[in-house]
Amino acid sequence: MILTGKVLIAQGGGPTAVINQSMVGAALEARKFAQVTKVYGAIRGVEGILNEDFIDLSQETTNNMELVAQTPSSALLSTRVKPDEESCRRMFKVMKAHDIRYFFYIGGNDSSETLRLIAENAVKEKYDFRAIHIPKTIDNDLVLNDHTPGYGSAARFIASAFTGVNLDNRAMGGIYIGVVMGRHAGFLTAASAIAKKYPDDGPHLVYVPERAFSIDKFVKDVKNVYDKYGRCVIAVSEGITDEEGRPIVTTLRDDIEYDEHGNVQLSGNGTLGESLSDLLKEKLGVSRVRSDTFGYLQRSFMECVSDIDQREAREVGEKAAQYAMWNNSDGSIVINRTGFYSVDYDFVPLDKIAGKTRYMPDEFINEEGNHVTDAFKYYLRPLVGSGYKVAHRLRASHAPKLFLK
Repeated sequence: MILTGKVLIAQGGGPTAVINQSMVGAALEARKFAQVTKVYGAIRGVEGILNEDFIDLSQETTNNMELVAQTPSSALLSTRVKPDEESCRRMFKVMKAHDIRYFFYIGGNDSSETLRLIAENAVKEKYDFRAIHIPKTIDNDLVLNDHTPGYGSAARFIASAFTGVNLDNRAMGGIYIGVVMGRHAGFLTAASAIAKKYPDDGPHLVYVPERAFSIDKFVKDVKNVYDKYGRCVIAVSEGITDEEGRPIVTTLRDDIEYDEHGNVQLSGNGTLGESLSDLLKEKLGVSRVRSDTFGYLQRSFMECVSDIDQREAREVGEKAAQYAMWNNSDGSIVINRTGFYSVDYDFVPLDKIAGKTRYMPDEFINEEGNHVTDAFKYYLRPLVGSGYKVAHRLRASHAPKLFLK
């Protein structure tokens, strides 16, 4: 059965460097199908749907759409609002009033769950409607996907940043801690590892949420590296927890901020980095200890975009339109790796993705739980794209000492 009506596209959650590729891919591909009467974009995701704040992408020039596709962040703007069942019912009624027959939502776990609830309302109302999830997240934590659009570019930024950090640290010495986004999954923090080229390069230590974090072991790890090299570069996920699952920052500080959902505020402040720095200064007696919290830097950095990430983000948008029109069913696009390096796309039911979180597999983390394995580096390297720059060193031998001989 061919559904005739409008397409609605929305973007949800944190922006990425390539999310607009998916939006443009879905919009331009949908415009090719005769049954599509209009292509709308919802401003600020689900908030825009609830407020009927739509723009008509059918009237946008292809040329400008292509320029927007090359621009990071969410062109339709985004939201962190997680709608409840009542909000989903209202969104469905709004879409029904506008004769929306195809809804494409570009986002992560929460977005796929929203789609599932809206699709259920359509079934109850016996309204012919298709809900399609287009994957997006820099956290790389969507199940069934080999990787997620947005991750490759963010990983490229992290790797490039730690390359620079390592060069600086090698020149000046001391201890450096970089706190990277990742509440539950450590893929983004782990990306720092490909900055390591020479044996004594940093990051020397990498800590991810998939392994319980021991403060005593951390201090010992850092001491071992510092004693060996006279310096230490550390990458740590903001979401590291202890054996009981408590965020480490809550065990080091009392003045902790919480978000509107009651979760410990991990992003947007330097609490964890400062706390770990103070700890190392006290325990090791090293005065030069510095920390940075990467926060939002990696999400929409203009000059650090992976060409592989761009291409795949575009294709998942195009595939969403094709699956919606040809398969006539609800679902989510997933990326499968088929070689080194090639991918293919699949279409799975929404309930296979919604509300689930993917974690780093065991084979990507070393036995000590303080770094990643070569298996992870092989997995990641193609995703950061071509033209990724590496650092080089002087190789000339030392001149003989004459005065101090």
